[in-house]
Formats: sequence, structure tokens, C-alpha cells
Amino acid sequence: MKLTYKHFLLALCFLALGCNPDDTSTSELELNDFLISGDVKILSLGDSFTIGEGVCNTCKYPEILKQKIKLQVQENNQVMLNIIAKTGWTTSDLIAELNTNEIETNHDLVTLLIGVNNQYQNGSFSLYEKDLPELIEKAIKYASGNKNNVIVISIPDYAYTPFGQNWASDPQTISDDLDLYNGFAQNYCLNNDIAFVNITDISRQGLENVSLVASDDLHPSYLAHLKFVERILPIAIQKLNN
Repeated sequence: MKLTYKHFLLALCFLALGCNPDDTSTSELELNDFLISGDVKILSLGDSFTIGEGVCNTCKYPEILKQKIKLQVQENNQVMLNIIAKTGWTTSDLIAELNTNEIETNHDLVTLLIGVNNQYQNGSFSLYEKDLPELIEKAIKYASGNKNNVIVISIPDYAYTPFGQNWASDPQTISDDLDLYNGFAQNYCLNNDIAFVNITDISRQGLENVSLVASDDLHPSYLAHLKFVERILPIAIQKLNN
């Protein structure tokens, strides 16, 4: 079943905003009203944020997204997830990994979250400017050559964690750097008609809401990953129904 534009707006509000367009009660909206036909193949590319450093295997956003989408597929269909990510990877590390492995090119959805280690390792911003478009092109290739099947996700801000506060003499410099990275990514996606989901503001609540930070005092917690998926899921559902 395909979503109408009105249905998508209703689902978006229900999942992410909690609003009532056209005075329709959100109690009337059930996720299972929006079924996705066929099997779904998801590929998630990234670093420690994607692999879920600091949280359980099922507590990271790709796994949560998989389970949420699984509720939307028609009976007897499957949702398959492949994660290519590693703690410490920069954009160049991810490119190197992808270049040495044969990745299937028939994914229905590809997510990309990368770049924090470029900043953390004091890499050149110009390298990120070069690498990110290349990674997005690879993501499009893996998404059946369809850029509409790709979602780029902003980099969380580790300045708003105990580690970030103690690691940097001026944590604001971390935030300023990541604003530069995320701004480039968002503008690139906007100019190339690629979905971009901002989750950085969620991570920036980490000092006032310590439950958003994992027990390692650095990475997002399970709750934070859940909140990330609240942003990503409505966009993913729309794409999977196109």
C-alpha cells in the first residue's frame, strides 16, 4: 500500500511532532495502517554512532529503525539490515572499507552518518569536503542507484557529554567545528535533493539530560538512539513507500 501525501503528513506528525493536522486525532493513527509491500533491505554506513558504541546490540539506531520498519511490512515479508561501521572510522576509513568489499547495490534504504572522527582526530576539513560527496555517491549506488533511497544523518555533538567537557579546554570549539561539518553536509544534500536528518540538537541536550549519554560518558544512550529514530523513521517510511 502506498502512502498518500496526506497520510504521510499525518504519520509524520504522529511519529515526530505529536500534532493533529486537519484536526485528526492521533489516536486514530496506527503505524500498521501504513504497510510497506515486499522485503526491505537496509544498509547503514558510519562510525561509532552507527555501530552503537556504549549501548547494547539492539539499542543502536539502525537496529531500532529496523524493528520499527518491521512493524510496517506486510505479513511474511522481511526486513534485513547490514551495518558497515567501526568505532574510530573517519570518512577516509569508511571509503577504504567500501573500496575493499563488494557491497550489494539493491538496498531499499541506505543511511550515512560519518565525520565525527575527522574532527576528533584534527583532520583537515577540506578532506571531509572531498570525502562526503564520494560517500554519498557510493550510498546512492548501494541504494539501487536511487538517491531517493538515501538518508544522510547529522553528526551528534560530543561536547555535550562528560568526556567532551573534560577533553577539550574549550568544548565550544567542538560544537563550532561540528556545525561546520554538519552545515556542509546539509547544504550538499539540499543542493542535490538528498534527504538530510538533523539529530545534533538531540545530542546537545546531554548535559541537562544525562540519560541521553551512555555509561561511557561519551556516546549516545539507548534513549538518544530512540530519539534519533523518531526523526529518521517518518522519512524512511515515506521513501519505502515511493
